[in-house]
Amino acid sequence: MKATPNLLLLWGTSLLSHTSAFVIDNNHYQHPLIVDDASISPLQISTSSATNDAPSYRKNLLSLHKSLIEIPSISRTEQEVGKFLLDYLRNNLGYVAKAQFLESDKTSHGSDGDDHSQGRFNVLAWPSSHNLSSPRVLVTSHIDVVPPFIPYHISTPEGSDQVTSDTFISGRGSVDAKASVAAQIVAAEELIRAKEIDPADLMLLFVVGEEISGDGMKTFSAAYNDKKESQALLPHLHFKAAIYGEPTENKLSCGHKGHSGGLLKAQGIAGHSGYPWLFKSATEVLVKALAKIISADLGSSERYGNTTVNIGTIAGGVAANVIPKEAQAKLAIRVAAGNQTTGADIVREAVDKILKETDEEAFTMEWTSGYGPVECNCDVDGFETMVASYGTDVPNFEGDHVSYLYGPGSILVAHGDDEGLKVGDLETAVEGYKKLIKHALSA
Repeated sequence: MKATPNLLLLWGTSLLSHTSAFVIDNNHYQHPLIVDDASISPLQISTSSATNDAPSYRKNLLSLHKSLIEIPSISRTEQEVGKFLLDYLRNNLGYVAKAQFLESDKTSHGSDGDDHSQGRFNVLAWPSSHNLSSPRVLVTSHIDVVPPFIPYHISTPEGSDQVTSDTFISGRGSVDAKASVAAQIVAAEELIRAKEIDPADLMLLFVVGEEISGDGMKTFSAAYNDKKESQALLPHLHFKAAIYGEPTENKLSCGHKGHSGGLLKAQGIAGHSGYPWLFKSATEVLVKALAKIISADLGSSERYGNTTVNIGTIAGGVAANVIPKEAQAKLAIRVAAGNQTTGADIVREAVDKILKETDEEAFTMEWTSGYGPVECNCDVDGFETMVASYGTDVPNFEGDHVSYLYGPGSILVAHGDDEGLKVGDLETAVEGYKKLIKHALSA
């Protein structure tokens, strides 16, 4: 059966509908737990109400959003969109904007250099003409996107350029996460123009690499926490709160699942396929282990549901009539057990036990770095809430700040061919970010 966008949305809403009890089906550990708590509702498809009352910032918001989408910025190729943001923040808004190069690029550019002709860099900015003092709130999202590049498109009526809150905008990054970037910038500017906040209290950060390894946020975090280095780019910062932009359908996230995974290798003994009992098929033992892993209880919690496993790739063997000597699979595991510190270890121990029970000698598991469920603050009046099953940069920024996770668009289309959202979703996000910024400053 072909999984059409409409069918996917139907699946999403049916799997995450409310019920009166928490249930774990022992035969379906891959299914999410069902949540019956209005304060922590799972992700659902939102519907925006139509309105013809355009906010004063609509034109600037849509123009910025379009410009960001039109610049390809697949992970590891974010330089052009970074250059655009530096120019936009400086020349259009009068902000101080800096390029923070990643470690591998410091040799040629310096950590506070501005020669962004090559090399990957984060964009840091603050809405003030004076030197950076002590901003209390960090507003951040990422500027890299997943492949492939999909051009910008806005669905206005034929022969008309009329835009309403129901007008649909599509393209790669239109949701994840250039919608958040545009809405955050406009929200900050609206608050400053209305004199609702002190500009010195705010700092913007737009990072690279969130979709691959989080290397952009990890670079910022390392510099933020390196008090000895205390480089001129990040002097004496101590944030009270950080607001992260990701697609949450304009619901405030109470947290998200953790992540672990890696490369599972199986070793066999090659031979003629007519005599399988004399040899060992690496593919066969791998498949047996994978079947056990995806049907096992790898840990769960009421808030985050069940730990789930995605078998991303499988490879093995050289020919149909040769018993495979080697086979491997790449796994991505969404961790629901334990806490941010312990969750990944809980899952790894469970998987390692399954591998040993399947075959004592055949397996090698090369684990990547991981973490358990990540908690975010969702105790803010005026927001619907949700929990997410995807990863973010929240755990990559180390500190004692309060974390908020919020943004426009649905994760169910974020990496697909039909990625897109309504104009009204973008505008709702601007108002949501304004509310979150003011809340974070007053809390």
